[in-house]
Amino acid sequence: DLESHLQRCQQLSVTVLTDHQDLSNTELKTILNSKTPQQYRIRAKLRTYKPQKLYQSIKLHCSKCNTLQEVPDGDAFDFILQGSAVTAPNPELHNTSWYDTVMWTTQDQKQRKITIHFVKHDEMLQQPEDTLLMIEGGTLKEVWKLTKRFKCVIPVRSTEDDLELLDLSAPFLLQGNIKYYGCKQCSTPKPIRSLSSIAAQQQPSWEPAEIAQVLGIKPLQYVFIMKFTLVDGTGALNAYLVDY
Repeated sequence: DLESHLQRCQQLSVTVLTDHQDLSNTELKTILNSKTPQQYRIRAKLRTYKPQKLYQSIKLHCSKCNTLQEVPDGDAFDFILQGSAVTAPNPELHNTSWYDTVMWTTQDQKQRKITIHFVKHDEMLQQPEDTLLMIEGGTLKEVWKLTKRFKCVIPVRSTEDDLELLDLSAPFLLQGNIKYYGCKQCSTPKPIRSLSSIAAQQQPSWEPAEIAQVLGIKPLQYVFIMKFTLVDGTGALNAYLVDY
């Protein structure tokens, strides 16, 4: 458990934080006044670390523009889904050569219209575990139910000419319990019909990277990042841990 390990480190008077046994110890003051890059061995105390909660260490990173952002919470996604449900499904976009459409009205007071488009392969529907589908008008709970049964789920809305992705603050793709996000700055979303090129392949695998590419999305990567402040009496040094 990383948090308990870090707390133990803080309780120790001195902690060896790096190896490099062939190097002699260097004071932090010397390191701070030196030009990088160089390799040092230090003896230091861990004064603070951020974030305090481990789950807050997970961020979204764009390898193209190098931006780092928080992972949106479920409430933000639900809000976007609710906003997209205001747009009525366009019947002219139902049942095309590469997907079949099913639409129904909920029995609750709101009587929402939910539309699901099941992508076909060789004019046949694939097995659920191999199927990509697109949903219009669903709630967060309904979307998660679909991800448990089908391979890929893409939330969409209708336009006059085609289906389109929602705001990129929402995931462009859900697979299992993973939400895939795109960079707003580096993406140029294309119409959903671009997916028909994958459906036409001999064995569509519906890999997230390939889906992102045909939809004009620059995917964001999940990264683990922490900041440690080290002290040894001569100075304080910030150290960052980043891992994909």
